[in-house]
Amino acid sequence: MTALTDETVDDLRGADRGTEPLALPSYDRSALRAGIVHLGVGGFHRAHQAMYLDRLMEQGKALDWAVCGVGVLPQDARMRDALMTQDGLYTLVLKHPDGTLEGRVVGSIVDFLLAPDDPEAVIEKMASPEIRIVSLTVTEGGYNVHPVTGEFDETDPAVQADLAPGAVPATSFGLVTEALRRRRDRGVAPFTVMSCDNIQGNGEVAHRMFGAFARLKDPELGAWIEQNVPFPSSMVDRITPVTTDEDRAMVAERFGVADAWPVVAEPFTQWVLEDRFADGRPPWQDVGVQMVDDVEPYELMKLRLLNASHQSLCYLGYLTGYRYAHEVCADETFVRFLLDYMEREATPTLQAVPGIDLDDYRRTLIERFANPAVRDTLARLCAESSDRIPKWLLPVVRENLADGGEVHRAAAVVAAWARYDEGVDEQGEPIEIVDRLADRLRAAAARQGEDPLAFLRDRELFGDLVDDQRFTAAYLAALESLHQVGARATVERLVG
Repeated sequence: MTALTDETVDDLRGADRGTEPLALPSYDRSALRAGIVHLGVGGFHRAHQAMYLDRLMEQGKALDWAVCGVGVLPQDARMRDALMTQDGLYTLVLKHPDGTLEGRVVGSIVDFLLAPDDPEAVIEKMASPEIRIVSLTVTEGGYNVHPVTGEFDETDPAVQADLAPGAVPATSFGLVTEALRRRRDRGVAPFTVMSCDNIQGNGEVAHRMFGAFARLKDPELGAWIEQNVPFPSSMVDRITPVTTDEDRAMVAERFGVADAWPVVAEPFTQWVLEDRFADGRPPWQDVGVQMVDDVEPYELMKLRLLNASHQSLCYLGYLTGYRYAHEVCADETFVRFLLDYMEREATPTLQAVPGIDLDDYRRTLIERFANPAVRDTLARLCAESSDRIPKWLLPVVRENLADGGEVHRAAAVVAAWARYDEGVDEQGEPIEIVDRLADRLRAAAARQGEDPLAFLRDRELFGDLVDDQRFTAAYLAALESLHQVGARATVERLVG
């Protein structure tokens, strides 16, 4: 078994490694230069944006658009250590439904800086002229959006610390804003800030949140950012489960490579990107990225069909006793429920999507969810729901309430979330609630015996839905059914 580094890549070519072929970079990595700083290097970035860049580099293109990763949180040191020990190299394994494994060593990441260790190095890297894009996968919660008002939450303690006079930046807002200030003062063109997170209008959200921070820090700088820094929107899609020890062992056994942090993903990938950049961009269109003027129809399709369907299957599936998405989608009752949600509640809220057949897209989603090789855990899909449900599912509810559409399936999903956050499944086993608001959610769920609407009364998450009689009637019926007959029987009632 071979450790993964620049020195060993040549040794891997044609070597008797494992049982599966492994594609390796054919380009000269010593010729790469960082043109992108990426905040939040995780599995998805490495299975998606970094992969597209690697494809371009295989064509001899974008050699000055390599990635310098940045970790903003102390725990990002684990990723830094894993990647830098391997010279930025890692193994991407695509898991096909028939069990076929498709492996490739990706070489587009060339450096990694940890902001808590050296914020000055991170700021200077972003301030340097060769960096022309700063991209983000910082999760839905990383934008500091107030869940009800939609405005920047300046009361966050970390934000307050960054806003203090003379503070050394620690948040993504502080780091990016200070880098832009230095570029302005030095006469260097601004970089583009490119969000790759699963948020509707992610570019506009990033624009508003970073702009709000900058205005609070320095009104004049905030105005300059408003006028000069593009924040293109994007729609990104590839199911990328959390890497497990079993995945590491699989890479070692099947590919003969010792990789501290490989990434696994489904074969499907999609990236729709608004073509609006301040200082150039890689020719992403040459490797299948859809460069468009308006991303919104595509992102609504993805958020309300794929992402909201993940929420529709994860709580009900977990309570039933399933632990993986493919197990849920092997159950015809659940498949019927998911298709009914997509066809009768989500799709009526969508615009026309140029070039997309929505019937085919919905069927493809079920096939992707049902891929047994990906082994996407329901626990992953259930995590951080307070950031996901309000952005992915509740907009569907509100539009249908306004237009007289159906809401009882989405109401059942919210009820299943409330039942899940009681912290015990139907077999009496404890549920680990992974959410930034876990204590608050658990406390609300614990009051449901005396007040069935207790969970829904959190107006920061649900707004005025608790006041809507049509929604609460559907929600209460589903919650009562979950308690009385369980999740699977509730789904059977819903499809019946």
